[in-house]
Amino acid sequence: MTTHPRGIIGEIADNQGAFAAVFIGFFLLMVGFLAWADALPEPISKTPVPASAPVVEAAPVRPMAPTRIVALSVGVDATIANPDSTDIAVLDQELLAGAVRYPTSALLGVEGTVLLFGHSSSLPVVRNLAYKTFNNIQNLQPGEIISVYSGEVEYRYAVTGVRVADATEDHIELQQNGKHLTLVTCNNSFATKTKRFVVTATLVE
Repeated sequence: MTTHPRGIIGEIADNQGAFAAVFIGFFLLMVGFLAWADALPEPISKTPVPASAPVVEAAPVRPMAPTRIVALSVGVDATIANPDSTDIAVLDQELLAGAVRYPTSALLGVEGTVLLFGHSSSLPVVRNLAYKTFNNIQNLQPGEIISVYSGEVEYRYAVTGVRVADATEDHIELQQNGKHLTLVTCNNSFATKTKRFVVTATLVE
């Protein structure tokens, strides 16, 4: 008996169709069961990955001129002048009103040393209290705090040392690395050759 080729193909096609129908039915049955058992996997989130946040550089510190100095432990509280000239006569005139920042020294908030001068006097009575601006700074102890202000901003320095400058010492060493403060007394004038007290301090906050 001879079977026509198209009959064989049709039979195979019928069998494949039946198999596919059974498979699909079984698959749907399994999906339904897993859904009922809450066992289906969670869908994969397609939330886009956010781009990296842009790098924001810190704003540069703005140098600030000192306007007031306070050292409570020795009774110092004075205004600070910031003249542009290094002329002795100009500086001496400014000292008649309080402390003076030497023009070429550092400003607050930046690397270097802020150098402040102020009169001191051992006389019991003086007509101008500015002559006692830096009285008693020689009594400051290591670790004590000196506050220097620029407006409402306070910079706190911790004392690191106190010494007596020789009468012939014209140069005061100023550190350039780090943020420091140096106080120097002037008995009469910037140009006067007298012994002076020198206080050094380092910024702590």
